[in-house]
Amino acid sequence: MSEQESIPEGFELLPLGLGFTDVIQPCYRRVQGDTVAMGLRVEQNHCNMMGFCHGGVLMTLADIAAASGVNIACGKKAGSPTLNLSLDFISAGRLGQWLEAQITHTSIKRRFGFCSGVISNAGGVVARFNGTFYLPEHDGVWKVNKRVDGILGE
Repeated sequence: MSEQESIPEGFELLPLGLGFTDVIQPCYRRVQGDTVAMGLRVEQNHCNMMGFCHGGVLMTLADIAAASGVNIACGKKAGSPTLNLSLDFISAGRLGQWLEAQITHTSIKRRFGFCSGVISNAGGVVARFNGTFYLPEHDGVWKVNKRVDGILGE
């Protein structure tokens, strides 16, 4: 089975050049209507010295998923700065496993977005997360003065 065949249906590889997100590549995204999920197949570069998916990878996956969930709920393609992100580690992600971050709830207020979700593997929940995001009235500052089309869904 090729690597692409092992990725669940509907997930597309995130492009390179998105800053820190590149650290957890290959990373995938699926947008279906107003829902978003992020995922990755745990590779050696995602693992800590004990052979489990590193907590920093799980935090990054949760942060990207939660921010994307808030942005899609707002109908925006702009970035949203993270004000708070909490994550509870429940079990381990192991080498070769597909990990998927799914949004379970979003709430949008005037200047803030709130999001919660879980990261799961075939065996169940690996982590649960909650995030709070600032919703600026502008599109933000992009390092090359342009946005990467399609990053937050179209």
